[in-house]
Amino acid sequence: MATAIKKAPAKAVAKKAVTTNVQKNSVKNGSNGIHKNGANGAANAAPKAAPKAVAGKIPAKKGTGSFSEVAGKYCVRDIKQAEEGRKLIEWAESRMPVLMHIREKYKKAQPFKGLRLAGSLHVTKETAVLVETFAALGADVSWSGCNPLSTNDPVAAALAKGGISIFAWYGNHEDFYWCIERTIDLKPHLTLDDGCDLINTVHEHYADFAKTQVIGGTEETTTGVHRLRSRAAAGKLFYPVFAVNDAETKWDFDNVYGTGQSTLDGILRATSVMLAGKTFVVAGHGHCGQGVAKRAKGMGSNIIITEIKATSAMKGILEGYRVMSMDDAAKEGDIFCTATGVKDIIRKQHFLSMKNGAIICNTGHYDAEINLAELASVAKNKRTIRPNCEEYTLKNGKKIFVLAEGRLVNLAAAEGHPSEVMDMSFANQLMCHISLAEAHKAGKKLPNQVIDIDPAQDEFIAETKLRTMGMKMDKLSKEQLRYINDYNAGT
Repeated sequence: MATAIKKAPAKAVAKKAVTTNVQKNSVKNGSNGIHKNGANGAANAAPKAAPKAVAGKIPAKKGTGSFSEVAGKYCVRDIKQAEEGRKLIEWAESRMPVLMHIREKYKKAQPFKGLRLAGSLHVTKETAVLVETFAALGADVSWSGCNPLSTNDPVAAALAKGGISIFAWYGNHEDFYWCIERTIDLKPHLTLDDGCDLINTVHEHYADFAKTQVIGGTEETTTGVHRLRSRAAAGKLFYPVFAVNDAETKWDFDNVYGTGQSTLDGILRATSVMLAGKTFVVAGHGHCGQGVAKRAKGMGSNIIITEIKATSAMKGILEGYRVMSMDDAAKEGDIFCTATGVKDIIRKQHFLSMKNGAIICNTGHYDAEINLAELASVAKNKRTIRPNCEEYTLKNGKKIFVLAEGRLVNLAAAEGHPSEVMDMSFANQLMCHISLAEAHKAGKKLPNQVIDIDPAQDEFIAETKLRTMGMKMDKLSKEQLRYINDYNAGT
């Protein structure tokens, strides 16, 4: 494991983007994002100024096709798509009033002035609003996607043209970690992650840098927070990270309503099937699974839940769903959607017992929930039948359809969550980083822990959202406050 930060690549001399062709590499990266833990340590030094760029060679990309690229600054699929991407970003801005309110509130203060931030999060129009908010508040930003199939190429182009250092394109399987490495070339003081790949890369390959230079970070999703808590429990988290996923204004809204709507959106775009009357199997009845089940039920599907947690299963029962094991559900389902964050939820024995024409997809962060290697082992043929829909013909003659290569169907086959719900999630991201920046400038060192969101921040974001929607709430009177706090008040 490397113990020192790598030297930054030399800045590009050319100001104009150049289109480069990359030689084909047939070996596809099958990583599911799981890493070994790094060495122990504690971050205790203030961030240093970024060293001047020195001569160095950026590793070659492995992916095929052409790219618009300025070495050390950005690499996107086609910079000419920037105008299209700008329109998408402006659309999202009009539906993200909380984030825009916070941008305006802190614009003069410039809380991130002098700080560098690296982010790894789905490059969508909503993410672009967050990225440009960081830049507007003084941050020097570098960015990559957090999933090979979740980048919107026009949006990436618009960010690059707007001056953001970004390394992302749709289908960057072979170069997923190459893109993350390029964001670390900026030598960030702050990290923003979705799925923990950026944080793990910093910890694994730049341990000394993580211990001494990084102020802190944030994590967006359930899987990432779980991995960070495991790392922290082992004493191997080198800087503080806010668990954005666990904020009420993220967990109960983005995960439920965002995942529910966008997952069905992805399924419909990839298949155009009718959901009414179908038996829809949801693996995992946590917040994300609840959202998928609710929306599928609303479209007329009959819901089956598979679970390992009794209380989550009971919630499904009380919603009117059936609960059974995947072994049994595999025989009945027409559509399957995994939402567990666990590998091998749907395996060989399940494929073999499924109906002819079964549709399988995943809405968990990584592509490990559907064991595609085992599916391939029992298939005699595979072909792409329509965008983001692959037909597997099994040796027993049945056909099974897999959506979006088993990756996030809501992002790979659709556009991700609606702007309105991401408004609150990304407001949490921004507020947490403002807290980190303010603590650093005040000389305060936060502990190397996974930090919960302050409830006051949740309330501020929710109240701001309601206010921008024109909604009003009641307030407790002084007498009501006295009553609820009076432990002697009886019946």
